[in-house]
Amino acid sequence: MRLPMALFCALFSIATGNAHAQSAASFPGKTIRLVIPYPPGGGTDTIGRPLAQRLGENLKQQVIFDNRGGAGGNIGMEIVAKAPPDGHTIVFALTAQLAVNPSLYKKLPYHPLRDYEPITLLATGPYILIVHPSLPVKSAKELIALARSRPGQITYASSGNGSGAHLANELLNSMAHVKMVHIPYKGGGPALVDLLAGHVQVLFATYAASKPHIETGRVRALAVSTAKRLTGVDIPTLAEAALPGYDAGVWYAFLAPAGTPREIVSKLNTEIIRALNHPEMKVVLSRAAIEPIGSTPEELKKFMKVEIAKWAKVVKEANVQVD
Repeated sequence: MRLPMALFCALFSIATGNAHAQSAASFPGKTIRLVIPYPPGGGTDTIGRPLAQRLGENLKQQVIFDNRGGAGGNIGMEIVAKAPPDGHTIVFALTAQLAVNPSLYKKLPYHPLRDYEPITLLATGPYILIVHPSLPVKSAKELIALARSRPGQITYASSGNGSGAHLANELLNSMAHVKMVHIPYKGGGPALVDLLAGHVQVLFATYAASKPHIETGRVRALAVSTAKRLTGVDIPTLAEAALPGYDAGVWYAFLAPAGTPREIVSKLNTEIIRALNHPEMKVVLSRAAIEPIGSTPEELKKFMKVEIAKWAKVVKEANVQVD
């Protein structure tokens, strides 16, 4: 006997819902792979590794840290976009991958809104404008004046073409009417290593990665990239020091492959936020000058749409192009 279509659809919906509920109840059934679209050694490691440990403890399952750098983060993002949508492969991505790359790449191997299920907007933070001590400047104003007197002679590093650090410096170039030469790397870690060695002169780095070297004098901190100063840190903002209106921060988010059941996304959201609120994580974030957020999936999706539009305008006005 053939069932009426309406009854068939109703039964199918119930069965599918039960299957999703069961999959969420048994999740995670194996090791979770946390993909980081950057090489080891950058600011994402500073935050991501202790968070992955806490998340694993919450879920009672191992969370492995998988650094997949290169191509502005596109390699790691594509891996997650093509992974099975079962919650066992997720990505810890930044502004660059989720808001900037859509305006930079004509053939992006993923779409930040279509190919992922948002989990949570984890946190936001600033970049610190740092220079090698051999550069004869002690403030953002002096750096700009020197760059104007030496067009095309001062080099700045970034964590890759189209990265947040790249655009932060291009925004500085545009607003200050200077021309510093871009040297892209495959991540913040390698960029910082070459700055420390004196192979490049300028870098917008995360506070977490640059703080130890600022304290030892191996690099000189000139300014904070966000509109507000860091609490308890005596570094002026770039806006107050030299360029009124300048504002370029970094934000961190978790996403799963598109099609991951809502119940699993919800469970990941709950446990990631619980890990974020652990007292030890609060210490880690405070030391890195990172402000925790812990949004809902819906809030992250709305935020991403706004950020994609914002950075599309910056990319166009600064005429930023990838190689």
